[in-house]
Amino acid sequence: MNWLDKLERRFGRYAIRGLMKYIVGITAAVFALSYLDITGVIESKLLLIPSEVLKGEVWRLITFIFIPPTKDPIWVLFALYFYYIIGTALENAWGSFRFNLYYLIGMIGTILAMFITEGIGTATYINLSMFLAFAYMYPNYEILIFFILPVKVKYLGWLYWLFILRTLITAPVSEKVAAVVSIINFFVFFGPDVLHGIRNRSKVHYRRRKFKSQIPEIRLIHRCEVCGITSKDDPDMEFRYCSKCEGRRCYCMNHIKNHEHIKEDPEDKIIQFPSRDD
Repeated sequence: MNWLDKLERRFGRYAIRGLMKYIVGITAAVFALSYLDITGVIESKLLLIPSEVLKGEVWRLITFIFIPPTKDPIWVLFALYFYYIIGTALENAWGSFRFNLYYLIGMIGTILAMFITEGIGTATYINLSMFLAFAYMYPNYEILIFFILPVKVKYLGWLYWLFILRTLITAPVSEKVAAVVSIINFFVFFGPDVLHGIRNRSKVHYRRRKFKSQIPEIRLIHRCEVCGITSKDDPDMEFRYCSKCEGRRCYCMNHIKNHEHIKEDPEDKIIQFPSRDD
């Protein structure tokens, strides 16, 4: 994309290298502190709450991305490790600036959604959109579900699309808006490629149908040299060609072993050319 190249040339030096490493590290620290905090004061001070931001707690515009995705110690370790894997893979593929921009667009979308709906924001949908980008770029990458069952991420990506659809149908307005804005960064980066792929597939499908429609339908009809029965007369009848008869002589199964072998007359093969006198 030309506009991404222009932005990278102008602002690329400000990109944070290894961004996901810092996000995962701070999130793990917040989880450790929150795990010891019985009253839950720490997380309540980090959540994106528009009314509190308007009162001056502007740090919430950033700190909401450090809210742990779960309260379970085992699952939070798994989730943070997985986020680190996909974030690092995207940064290696795009470069630090583009990965920073992708994550930043997700943050801005979440902030706008929370201010519009007056909801409470976390980084859940940002991380899911990051996974969606990973599934699009590495569809055949396999992960082990429950450390046993190998599943390609493209199938999990389709499950995420179904999750977004379910959210749009059943969830409250704040979550609906958050789900929609969470995929804005995906379409900003991959929208042209997705549309180009759809157009190409439709063109290929149309050309195949047109090509098949132009192929004449050929029906091979076998005819027995003895009884004259054809494959059209009896579709279940099998036919064979005799290797001892000269020429391509076809016989039904009743006469393939019960017929006189045909020898062609050599004179029939002589081609007569007209003479000059003619």
